[in-house]
Amino acid sequence: MLKIKKILNNNAVVVTDNNKEKIAIGMGIAFQKKRHDIISPSKIEKIFVMKENDKLQQLLLQIPEEHFDISEKIITYAEEYLGVKLNEHIHIGLTDHLSFAIERVRDGIYLKNKLLHEIKILYKKEFEIGMWSIRYIEKRTNLKMHVDEAAYIALHIHTAKLHSSDMKQTLRQTVIISHIIQIIKEFLKIEIDEVELSYQRLMTHLRYAVSRISNNKFQLFDDEMLKIFITKYPIAYNCAKKVALVLLQTYAIQLPEHELGYLTLHIERLRKH
Repeated sequence: MLKIKKILNNNAVVVTDNNKEKIAIGMGIAFQKKRHDIISPSKIEKIFVMKENDKLQQLLLQIPEEHFDISEKIITYAEEYLGVKLNEHIHIGLTDHLSFAIERVRDGIYLKNKLLHEIKILYKKEFEIGMWSIRYIEKRTNLKMHVDEAAYIALHIHTAKLHSSDMKQTLRQTVIISHIIQIIKEFLKIEIDEVELSYQRLMTHLRYAVSRISNNKFQLFDDEMLKIFITKYPIAYNCAKKVALVLLQTYAIQLPEHELGYLTLHIERLRKH
């Protein structure tokens, strides 16, 4: 039997269930209800038993009901699209972010996302969810959301996937990858078309390479093959060495010789195109 302990808004209540506190969500779930009233299970769309229940309660008391509903619709869509259950913290993290973003746009303030292009390629499915999300927000609020916001949403979705890095680690890795791409562009004196397959392969390789190095996991690369690459692709190899130097000096990341070989190959592919 679910009994109301606290009404957070018209669509969210704190209930007790076998002496356990939970947050129940449902359209109009609290309409004409008061404390100690019984909630019918048929009215409940979602129910949370979270470690961070207090934070979620505080958030729901502070933001418009519509913002939470928008966030929940996006989370449901993301879980269906990806076929996975997202970490429960996203109900706080994404909701808080979206509410602030909607208020910012309403006030005419737009935040540029400097990692937009990298996020679009590194987290392709999450970015597609982000694009769906901004269209959905526009439909609900009549506010024009910039594509940069889709990238912010993508990061929240990505970090909420099981076994993913947290937001801080994900941002650090994305910044490092963005820096590497900049080094390559300057070294080769080229502009890179982000729709090029060779560029997308490089981005994907860098994502997993940075993750492997961070976790002290390395791919083995044949020594003879590496020697061939050094001889055959000297420009790409020197570019890869430049990247390795910056990684060491700026981020204290030691790029193993084997990773240098893979990076050389990807840079050469990019250079040819």
